[in-house]
Amino acid sequence: MDLQDIVALSVITGLTRSRAFAAYKHLRVSEGEPTLEDVIACAGRDADVEHIALEARARATVLVAAAARARIEIIRSDGEKYPALLREIYDPPPVLWLRGDVRVFQHPAIAIVGSRAASAYALEVASRLAAELAARGVLVVSGLARGADAAAHRGCLDAGGVTLGVLGSGLDRIYPPEHDLLAEQICRSGAIVSELAPDAPPLPDHFPARNRLISGISLAVVVVEANEKSGSLITARFALEQGREVMAVPGSVLGGRNRGSHALLKDGAKVVETADDILEALGPQAPAVPKISGNSLQTDELLQKLTPGQSYDPDEMSATVGLTGSRLLARLTEWEMNGRLTKVAGGRYVLAGRN
Repeated sequence: MDLQDIVALSVITGLTRSRAFAAYKHLRVSEGEPTLEDVIACAGRDADVEHIALEARARATVLVAAAARARIEIIRSDGEKYPALLREIYDPPPVLWLRGDVRVFQHPAIAIVGSRAASAYALEVASRLAAELAARGVLVVSGLARGADAAAHRGCLDAGGVTLGVLGSGLDRIYPPEHDLLAEQICRSGAIVSELAPDAPPLPDHFPARNRLISGISLAVVVVEANEKSGSLITARFALEQGREVMAVPGSVLGGRNRGSHALLKDGAKVVETADDILEALGPQAPAVPKISGNSLQTDELLQKLTPGQSYDPDEMSATVGLTGSRLLARLTEWEMNGRLTKVAGGRYVLAGRN
């Protein structure tokens, strides 16, 4: 089946994508490559199959042209560009619509998700974890939603990393709309992706389906903050069904913001405080941490701005080396991990060997 017919399958009026592609999968296994008409008939739309197919192909032609104008790439599941981990789940979408750099799927991926109405604590943790993962060459995956998701995307970008936003709408209908600029920033080095064709609205039932893609693309899902009804728990459930690792950040027991996260921890989810916790929990699946040569340890221009023997708190460090926010946190983690800085009392830092 060619690309136009694959796209047509997803837009047949009166036929859900899941039902259409279940029929397609069944016919491919039992009879070989089917036609669009074969799939429509198998899915139970045998009345006027030719008219239904003609209408779907016409709509697919419009969508493919719209994608080209919007610089949206169409990736089919049997192609080399399709994310390998996603292909392994129970119901991988036969088509992904992507804007940005398709090479993001070559990176090991970790999902960071959490509350839309995130606390200041959750926003800071999501941003810091994303920055630390970015420093290790990990693709940070999230849902471009308000709150913790956006903080993860921004933390990764601030640290110079690569991030992927998974949408519950067409890529030409960014939701929430105030994240349009964030989506553009993501696409400069990473990508946004959806299983929904251009012009698809952000309907409520699109987001649970979107969540299975977030977990399906990733080696693990880290829940930063979630109450008992949080959509992040749906992502965690999909992760478990897909054989992915589920992890959670502990938080306050007051107010109920973390009841969902703490329930995951009680059920065996790994406790996460830093990116190292995530990588250690992954074991053999963990991506290799980038190594820094001994020569570069001696010639880092930012570290040369520090005075040997003097200790710095994060604010003083920021003013001295000229880095702020998540970008500074990522470098502090990198320097401490490689033995270039030592953390001392009061959360202060000194050049290693000078404390």
